Amino acid sequence: MLEGTPAGIGVLDTELRYLYVNPALARMNGVLAEEHLGRTIAELLPGIDAREEVLRAVLADGRPREVTSSGHTQAASPLARRYWHGAYHRLEQGGRTTGLVGIVLEVTASRQQQHELEQARNRLALLDGAATRIGTTLDMDTTCGELADFLIPQLADAATVEVLPHPDSHHARPRPGGSLRLRRAAMAARPDLIEQVRVLGPQGEYVDYQPGSTIPRCLAGGRTIIENLLSDEEFGRSAPNTERVAIYRAIGIHSGMVVPLAARGHRIGTVTLMRVGDSPAFTRDDAVAAQDLARRAAISLDNARRYTREHTVAVDLQRALLAVPGAPHPDLAVAFRYRPAGTSALVGGDWYETIALPDGRTLLAIGDVMGHGLEAAAEMSHYQAMLGAMARMEPSADLLLRRMDDLACRVHEYRPSTCLVAYVDPVRGRYSFASAGHLPPAVVRPDGTVELLPIEPGPPLGTGLGGYLPADAELPAGHTLLLFTDGLVERRGEDIDESLRRLTALRLSPGAGPAELLDAVLAEAPSPAEDDIALLAAAAVAPGTV
Repeated sequence: MLEGTPAGIGVLDTELRYLYVNPALARMNGVLAEEHLGRTIAELLPGIDAREEVLRAVLADGRPREVTSSGHTQAASPLARRYWHGAYHRLEQGGRTTGLVGIVLEVTASRQQQHELEQARNRLALLDGAATRIGTTLDMDTTCGELADFLIPQLADAATVEVLPHPDSHHARPRPGGSLRLRRAAMAARPDLIEQVRVLGPQGEYVDYQPGSTIPRCLAGGRTIIENLLSDEEFGRSAPNTERVAIYRAIGIHSGMVVPLAARGHRIGTVTLMRVGDSPAFTRDDAVAAQDLARRAAISLDNARRYTREHTVAVDLQRALLAVPGAPHPDLAVAFRYRPAGTSALVGGDWYETIALPDGRTLLAIGDVMGHGLEAAAEMSHYQAMLGAMARMEPSADLLLRRMDDLACRVHEYRPSTCLVAYVDPVRGRYSFASAGHLPPAVVRPDGTVELLPIEPGPPLGTGLGGYLPADAELPAGHTLLLFTDGLVERRGEDIDESLRRLTALRLSPGAGPAELLDAVLAEAPSPAEDDIALLAAAAVAPGTV
């Protein structure tokens, strides 16, 4: 049985010298059975942590024990470390301790499986934490910062995130000498290292990486690169330029890992992890965890990049359309303001317009196309054009809205849009209104107090429901009309009546002109706002004034 069992069995004397080993143990140790005899474990296998103190305890008290040892025997193995589990029993004869017997099984495979399982669990826990901390906004630099911060101290002592410039940017043009330019979008480090790491350069700086350095190689090959315990010469080749070597040494950086950031077939940039001082070198397990995080962050970064591109186009379009509204008649002073929402929301379809009519009245209008993004901003322009075409054909606000609603449904099926229209005759102080689902206008009295005008809203434009009611008001000199979109007052989870009460509670500067009033109103709005804000203020101009 001893000769045939796959378990390694050895008999040791009281000095822990081998008296017998079976063939299985001889194979494990990589030493012939007869060469074991008379030698201790430490003499025969110096690369093994044999836990001799446990074996001596078995000899001392006779209580069997199990122990796991690790290291390398003289048997060839590609493994970085091997593990064995042994059970040891004291041998006695005639009441006298004669030695002990050990039964040993190699458990390297199960330990490896256990290690891999633990690593998988750790990576899942890491990714679970990353899901709540990386990609919380649609701002690219914020996402880069969240990634860099998350890596500290989980995987690195310091980390930077570099992104490729937009292809249309002049920074993306070929660099002299074939270097590659990236922008350092984020940087993070342990609190005790942050001041030293800042010597590398400020966040937002463009850095040119020499040909063959680590980051260009990482991007070209699309693979993670680990560089541990580099010499100065190796550091000089991997760094952006050779001047960086002295800085790296001063910080104490000894190991680096560069992981590519790519999503949907597009290169985004890289994340660089650094270890300093007594921290261990990077391992393949570290690389797997970093790559998992990089893949997740890259999706968020790509979403942010796509959003930023569309948001920029939409904001530019909206601002271009709102930049030069029509001029009112000289007897009416008008001011406009537009503030886009914060980075967490797409640009909306807020719009306003001013048209001087042939009969001496001025038409004021403000609206909000439902939805967000480039399409909403584009359809905003259609409603503006429609208003300009219809304004001179209809004598009243309610008929104008009815015509626009019919046209929006029959001609193009536009997205619905709220709209508030006011026909203003400042000489007589007469104002005629109609609302297509828009919030009521406000009036700022000469003393700076604010009140809302009771305008009954009809359905939004583009619904085909019609039913717009006219409303008239007389505003004496010194009163200013205020038209606004819902971004000024609405708050998530708050009743709209409460939101409007906040507006009427404002106390503005008495006698202020339209522009000053709008600045004061915007100063009370949250920044960044949850939604776009468009404002229009109008006040009668006294004869003989400018």
